[in-house]
Amino acid sequence: MKPPLEQQKNRTQPAITKEDKIIQKKESHSFFPVVGIGASAGGLEALEIFLKNIPPESGMAFVIVQHLDPTHKGIMVELLQRVTDLPVVQVSDRLKIEPNHVYVIPPNKDMSMLHGVLHLLDMVKPRGLRLPIDFFFRSMAVDMQQHAIGVILSGMGSDGTLGLRDIKEKGGGVFVQDPASAKFDGMPRSAIDAGLADVIAPVEEIPSLIVVYQKHVHLLLKPSIPIEGKTLSALEKVVILLRTQTGHDFSLYKKNTIYRRIERRMSIHQIEKILDYVRFLQENPHETELLFKELLIGVTSFFRDPEAWETLKTKAIPSLLSGKPSGGILRAWVAGCSTGEEAYSLAMIFKETIEAIKPAGNFKIQIFATDLDKNAIDKARLGIYPTNITSDITPQRLQRFFEKDLQKTYQKKHLISMYKQLHALIVELAKNYCRKNPLCDTCPLSGSCQKFL
Repeated sequence: MKPPLEQQKNRTQPAITKEDKIIQKKESHSFFPVVGIGASAGGLEALEIFLKNIPPESGMAFVIVQHLDPTHKGIMVELLQRVTDLPVVQVSDRLKIEPNHVYVIPPNKDMSMLHGVLHLLDMVKPRGLRLPIDFFFRSMAVDMQQHAIGVILSGMGSDGTLGLRDIKEKGGGVFVQDPASAKFDGMPRSAIDAGLADVIAPVEEIPSLIVVYQKHVHLLLKPSIPIEGKTLSALEKVVILLRTQTGHDFSLYKKNTIYRRIERRMSIHQIEKILDYVRFLQENPHETELLFKELLIGVTSFFRDPEAWETLKTKAIPSLLSGKPSGGILRAWVAGCSTGEEAYSLAMIFKETIEAIKPAGNFKIQIFATDLDKNAIDKARLGIYPTNITSDITPQRLQRFFEKDLQKTYQKKHLISMYKQLHALIVELAKNYCRKNPLCDTCPLSGSCQKFL
C-alpha cells in the first residue's frame, strides 16, 4: 500500500554549523529552486502534461534532460513551447538560469551546473552508456544543495537514480511519476525501488505538489536553534515512536540533525507544527518507517571520495600487510553499509592491493558489512546494481568483478550482478552495531554471521 501523502502528497547562542553557513550563503544570493526533470522513452507526453500544470509565477526554474537522438535536429523546444506560457529555450553554453523559465538540453551533450550557470560538454561515452540525467542531477545537487529538486518521468533503464541519491543527500526533494501512469516505467521504478522518492504521483499532479513542498521547505533552511520546551518534548515523543516501531534508539543522535530530517518529512506532508507531526506518526505507522529510512540517509556509491580510496590502496592496506609478514586474517568493518557499494569497493581494493604487492605470507580477508536498514542489507546480499554504476567504476573493474545477467526480464537486462569472487570476501552481520561490535574479541564470527549470497 502506497503512503497516502506521498501519493499526492543551554540558552546561549548556538554555534553556527558548516551546513548553516552554506544555507545562509545561498540565501544571501537570493537562490531560487531549480527543478531538474529527467525523461526518456515516452517522456515527451509526460513533459507536456507537466508543463501544462506549472502554476504561473512559481518562482522556480525548470531544466529538462531528455534522452535525445544525437543525429536529429532538436525540435523539443518548439514542441514544448506550444503547451506553456513560460519561455522555453534550448541551453547554450554558459547560460545563466532564471526563475519562471524552462531550459532544454540540446542533443548529443552532457550538461553541468556551476553557480547557477549551465555548462555544456561533449559526450565522450558511446551510445548505450550515456547517462545525461545522472550527470546533470549530480552537478545540480552540489550547486543548489537544499534548493535542488529532482523529477523522474517516463523512461526505460535507470538513468537518474544515482543523481537522485546526491540530491537526497544534500537535502533536496525527489518527485517521481507514478509508474502506473508512465508509458515506460523503468526509470520511475528504479528511483522508487532505491527508496529515493519523497513523492510518487501522476505527472499532472507533480507541479502543484512541488509548489506546496517549496512553501513548507523554508523550515529546513533556518540556522540551528536551541530545541527546548514543547518542541523538545515532541522530538522525544518522535524518538519513542521510532524506538517502539523499529526497535532502534535515536535518543543519542544530534537533536538538530534529527529535527532537520523531521522538518523535511513535515514539509512533504504540509505539516507546520511538530506536535501535529507526532499525531500524524501515531495515525500512520508507515510514516514512522519512512522517517526511519530518512534518518538512515541511505546515500552511497562505489568508490565514493576517490582520493580516500586511493590512499587506502597505496598507503593504508600496504602498511597493514607489511605489519604481518607471515600472513594471517585481516578483518574490516563497514558500518552503515547501506546497499553494499562501499563493502564491495573495499573488497575490490583489498584484492587488487594484495595482487599488486604479492606479500610472502598468505592473507585471508573478512569484511563485515552492517546496517540498521534490513531492506538495504537484503539488496546488498543480492549484489545487483543498475548499469549506471559504470560512471563510478572503471571499465577494467567492471570487466573483472561484474557480470551482466542476461537471463532476467527486460528490466533486469539493465542490472549488473556483483561477481561471486567478491561475495566470498564479505561477511555480514545485520545487527545494530551500536549494541555489539562485530570485530570485538568476544564475537569475531558469531552464529549470527553469515556470508553474502
